[in-house]
Amino acid sequence: MQPYKRTQRLNILLREEIADIIMKKIKDPRLGFITVTDVELSSDLKIAKVFISIMDEKDTELNIDILNSAKTLIRNEISKRIRIKHIPTIEFRIDKSAEHGDRIDQLLRQIKEKE
Repeated sequence: MQPYKRTQRLNILLREEIADIIMKKIKDPRLGFITVTDVELSSDLKIAKVFISIMDEKDTELNIDILNSAKTLIRNEISKRIRIKHIPTIEFRIDKSAEHGDRIDQLLRQIKEKE
C-alpha cells in the first residue's frame, strides 16, 4: 500500500476545513475553546468521525450538542469548499488521547520514583 491513500489526504483536508468552519461559521457564544484533533473517514468515505478536544471539560456535553445541531451547516460548508462526490456524515467524538497520554506519563513517573 502507498503511504498517502486518498482517505488519508481527505482526513487531513476535512480536519482543516471542519476546524475552520467551527471557528468562523458557528456563532454560538456558549461554544467553548474546541480543537479538532483528528478525522477518521470510513473506508467507503460515507462517515467521518471527527475527534475534538475541549479545553473546559465541564461543558463537554453542551459543546457536543452545539456541534451536533450544526452538522448540516458544517456539511453544507464542506460541500462548497471540497469537491467530492459524497459529503460524509459527521459524527463528533471526544478525543481521549491526551488523557491517555497523561495517564501513561503518570505511570512512568511512579515507576521512576520507585526505583
